[in-house]
Amino acid sequence: QVQLVESGGGLVQPGGSLRLSCAASGSIFGINIMGWYRQTPGKQRELVATITAGGIANYADSVKGRFTISRDNAKNAVYLQMNSLKPEDTAVYYCNADLSAWAHTGWGPTALPYYPYWGQGTQVTVSS
Repeated sequence: QVQLVESGGGLVQPGGSLRLSCAASGSIFGINIMGWYRQTPGKQRELVATITAGGIANYADSVKGRFTISRDNAKNAVYLQMNSLKPEDTAVYYCNADLSAWAHTGWGPTALPYYPYWGQGTQVTVSS
């Protein structure tokens, strides 16, 4: 019922920019922290950036000063502006949301505990 969908990935030259978008849809009660993670073959998925519902952002040291995370709570969306891209940034980027979904029972709707939901990933390739 609930899903996250990323967009905006692609091929870019070193030093270029991309903007990733992610929107959550479905029967959603609330969303706490949202974030972006990335993964390359043979490596664990690593945190890129997170942002709280109040707009407090945290970044991995490797992207600090180059990437900016933002969100639109009204749209249940999170964005990642990536500037000064490097070949080392090449990865599949995944959107994450700590999200509470509505459960529809015979007695009415109930908010489920918060749980991490993941998007399907979008490929970012930085190459000349």
